[in-house]
Amino acid sequence: MAIFDKSIQELGNHPILDQMASFRNNNFVISENARSLAINAYIAHGGRVPALVVTTTEEESKQIVRDLTKSLKQDEVALFPSWETLPFERVSPTIETMGRRSEVLWRMRNGISPKVVVATARSVSQILTSTSYPSPIRLIQGKTIDYDTLLKTLFEYGYHRTSQVERRGEYAVRGSIIDIYPSTSDTPIRIDIWGDEIERLTTFSIADQRSKKSEKTINVFPARELIPSQAIQNEATKLLKTQPWGEEHWERFQNHEFFEGMESWLPWLEISHDTFIELFPSDGVIFMLEPNRIFQRTNDLITEELNVGVALAQTWGFNAGESFPKLHIDLEKALLKNNHKIINFVSSSPDPATPKLPTKTFQDSNKAPEEQLAELLENDYCIFFTTENEAAAALLKSKLMANELNAEVISLNEKNSVKNGINIVPSTDQSGVILPDIKTAIISEAEFYGKRRSHRMPKKKLSTAPSQIEDLRKGSFVVHEHHGIAQYQGIVKRTLVGNERDYLLLEYRRGDKLYVPTDQIGQVSQYTGGSIPSLSRMGGSDWTRTKTNIRNEIQKIAQELVVLYQERETLQGFQYAPDSHWQKELEDSFPFQETQDQLLAIKDVKSDMEDSKPMDRLVCGDVGFGKTEIALRAAFKAVLDSKQVAILVPTTLLAQQHFQTFTERLSPFPVRIAVLSRFLSQKQSNEVINKISKGEVDLVIGTHRLLSEDVSFHDLGLLVIDEEQRFGVSHKERIKAMKSNVDVLTLTATPIPRTLEMSLTGIRDLTLLNTPPTDRQPILTYVGDYDDSIVVAAIRRELLRDGQVFFVHNRVSDIEIIADDLREKIPTAKIAVAHGQMDEGTLEQTVIDFWEKKYDVLVCTTIIESGIDMPAVNTLIVDRADRLGLGQLHQLRGRVGRSGTKAYAYLLTPSGEQLAQDAYERLRTIGEISELGSGFKIAMRDLEIRGAGNLLGTGQSGHIAAVGYDLYCKLVTEAVDELRGVPKEKTPEILIELPETAYIPKDYIPREESRLEAYRTLSLVKDKNDVTEIQTAWLDRYGEPPEVATNLLRVAYLRTSAQKHGITEIQALKVHGFGKPKWNIRISPISLRPSERVRTLRIFAGSIYKEDQKELILRIPEITEAAEELIKILGELTMNPKKSSKN
Repeated sequence: MAIFDKSIQELGNHPILDQMASFRNNNFVISENARSLAINAYIAHGGRVPALVVTTTEEESKQIVRDLTKSLKQDEVALFPSWETLPFERVSPTIETMGRRSEVLWRMRNGISPKVVVATARSVSQILTSTSYPSPIRLIQGKTIDYDTLLKTLFEYGYHRTSQVERRGEYAVRGSIIDIYPSTSDTPIRIDIWGDEIERLTTFSIADQRSKKSEKTINVFPARELIPSQAIQNEATKLLKTQPWGEEHWERFQNHEFFEGMESWLPWLEISHDTFIELFPSDGVIFMLEPNRIFQRTNDLITEELNVGVALAQTWGFNAGESFPKLHIDLEKALLKNNHKIINFVSSSPDPATPKLPTKTFQDSNKAPEEQLAELLENDYCIFFTTENEAAAALLKSKLMANELNAEVISLNEKNSVKNGINIVPSTDQSGVILPDIKTAIISEAEFYGKRRSHRMPKKKLSTAPSQIEDLRKGSFVVHEHHGIAQYQGIVKRTLVGNERDYLLLEYRRGDKLYVPTDQIGQVSQYTGGSIPSLSRMGGSDWTRTKTNIRNEIQKIAQELVVLYQERETLQGFQYAPDSHWQKELEDSFPFQETQDQLLAIKDVKSDMEDSKPMDRLVCGDVGFGKTEIALRAAFKAVLDSKQVAILVPTTLLAQQHFQTFTERLSPFPVRIAVLSRFLSQKQSNEVINKISKGEVDLVIGTHRLLSEDVSFHDLGLLVIDEEQRFGVSHKERIKAMKSNVDVLTLTATPIPRTLEMSLTGIRDLTLLNTPPTDRQPILTYVGDYDDSIVVAAIRRELLRDGQVFFVHNRVSDIEIIADDLREKIPTAKIAVAHGQMDEGTLEQTVIDFWEKKYDVLVCTTIIESGIDMPAVNTLIVDRADRLGLGQLHQLRGRVGRSGTKAYAYLLTPSGEQLAQDAYERLRTIGEISELGSGFKIAMRDLEIRGAGNLLGTGQSGHIAAVGYDLYCKLVTEAVDELRGVPKEKTPEILIELPETAYIPKDYIPREESRLEAYRTLSLVKDKNDVTEIQTAWLDRYGEPPEVATNLLRVAYLRTSAQKHGITEIQALKVHGFGKPKWNIRISPISLRPSERVRTLRIFAGSIYKEDQKELILRIPEITEAAEELIKILGELTMNPKKSSKN
């Protein structure tokens, strides 16, 4: 029995359900929170199916789907999403959206319709293409499939062929292995075809490209909704003659091309102009949730589409007076024309005879929550408490039991017998509502405690930080450890003595070339260090001299670094106790599934705190990646050991937001929290400061005010610095004075160069968060000249999809003028202004009103840069972006797109004005790097643009620019280790020259970056297990390796074997001459005992052992598989490792 089935059965007996079933009335007054229960009850009691539920917005649709799936099976409810793009936008909807739509349309066309389809006004009023519902590609393990037909269909369905699958809508082919990321799947799939049979069908991980779980059947739906079929191509041919202004687009359709924004041209190419309403069966029922709002929404869409079209028509050369094809139709007329059975749900009605379902919510009453609960129990209600997860459910049960209230936790995965009384459900998806007629109450934990919580459970995603070598592109600047700065020119194949190998080609000054063997790839790193560097000269002394000079300079600061290291090693901090049960309670109440990165960061921080040395850790992660939760857990751990915690933030708004977050999360525990900012009066500030000094405040959140001389702590244990890049030198001097033996946790998305450098060189500990939040999409970034038409169009389009806009203008003096100008140009938009010079009450109220969507546009300064979380804001417009730093631009951009909706950032500069070089570089970088988790990469680029300066002093130095960042860090580390007496680890280079062609063919691993990574991984192997692991990965990702690639694996294993035995050179030389052995194998250094020497010389006749030089020359008549045979020979020669080091 599903959890809410009892309530749905009882609701099914309500008179209002009989009226719905009989269609005696069309309109019903049912509150928003009870609508999904009413629809479920209607279907459960034999109502018409399929049912189409139409909402105004996408968020409403998603909530209805979440609610309905509590009683219906997952495949019985489907969301028919609308395109996220706007009319005439040169961006296509997401692949997932188009795939999900195709799946629903296909099911409707083929008689396997879901019981309920939930859609928005926009999605049902949009015209469909005749190519919207092709059958999926059905893949069944063990069944036959035509290889060529499969590839052809993938192309026709809009899948993009690439060398490595990383995003939905991509596929890659490597011999018999085909990787596909289906448009409707959360994970990509791998097919291994043997002959014409699917031998293997698995999912695989994007992070490491390794296979995961076997599957029996998978459906692959199209990645595009507008497929250039023959009918579409014919229409495009006609348009070439009648509408020549669109020649560029019509020709692309003619040529069966897929391109960004192609869906915008659907109205011109589709003749039928049918919508979902025409497709929906006449024996079904349509639920309209607030019909007036729905019709208004579709009318707004039509009007806006026409306005944008008329404006663009002038640029196209299209006569706007002609009939203008429309993407959306009048929904009200379409419903009347198709004569469907319709049930309208409204919030209120002027007609008292309209049937009404009495409802209320827990928050409607002024009574205390405990009093309301007791009243419901007294009236024999069946009460459902929804919590974030099972741990939170257990915690709530214990609290209720402590108040002598019996409660049962109901598992979502088991059949349950629900009784009257309190039932705790570990799920937050169901809307809270009280239904007096059937004595049912659904109450969220957030409603009961008066807290606002998240209602989404993120999917777990893993990602890995890209290595420097993977980022190499042809033309990139690189640093060779021994030869200096060069330009990377790609992987090239060279033949030496009849054997083919791959080399990295580096080009130096005057065109000199260096071919670096792939087993020495570790000596090459990507150059990071400033503007375009000067290339080194091959064979000259420049590079050696440069390195020597820098080593000498580094020695000067190495002493200071050693002192810092020793201070960290010897300074005694507070050693915190291991986690208590309260710590576990707090962590279990976290409403999301932690990412792997978060768990690792939390583990690192706790480990630091439980150590006697003071913590100094930098956590670097993009906006929304979970840094605050890490800080919260660390703060609670400190408070539990009776230590005070100070959280330093750059703005009053962020202080307020953190205060709210920490208060909500820590409310079940006896933690005294205070905030110290300019929002407090002088009297209030003095009161907080007094309590801090007396130890009456456990945790204080404050701005720069915390750093004032009059603030002293009773027993400070942990200092958390949020948005570290916002604090200046003077602030940091005060922070240094505070933190001599205090644990310090620094949080940032884009660390300043010096902080980053100190972390990378080991002076501070560094943890990276690379895993993006759920469903977060990269933000589409436009960098260009300011143009009123761009700004107006961007705002109007965002309003069209019920979103909000940040307009950043960083000058208070004329910010009101800018706001008035926008009000004049967009009269329908509700516009507010916010900046740091406003009084605290007005500023706070403005931000709250904007959060509650009372305003559409917030014209503001960079005050929004730090920590403001506004899920409905999906468009950012920055005026005078050239005046902002790279870190600032990235932080600002991170403030939009936090709800999983496609977001846009417009970074605008004055029209026609020449930009400074640094400003140009910053804007170019922010435009190019828009993927999720790019904060660390942007910080590294900022290091290049600005330079890091002297590590500990104030001066700028050119040392990083001279040798590149990686090598500079390595030289610093070496100098410090030398002074500290740390033994130097030497890994000798091993020279192996064999008569064997060994490389990775381009047709086996086509993508150069993947080949580079494969070579890098091979160069790091330590033993046979590592080689086996690589071989397994290759077999999984690319199929059976060819002989030349297998040889490479054998050579790698031979290298590990040689390293284990202390051998640094293995050379095979062919000896010519009558009657002589064909091969001399030179092995050195190697030590053989007398017995081994005699045995070796007897087995390999004519061999020579030079004891003084520890060199063995083996004479072998024939050698076929050189590496394989030498591995065997080495095993026989040297039974004990490292004998070569003995005399």
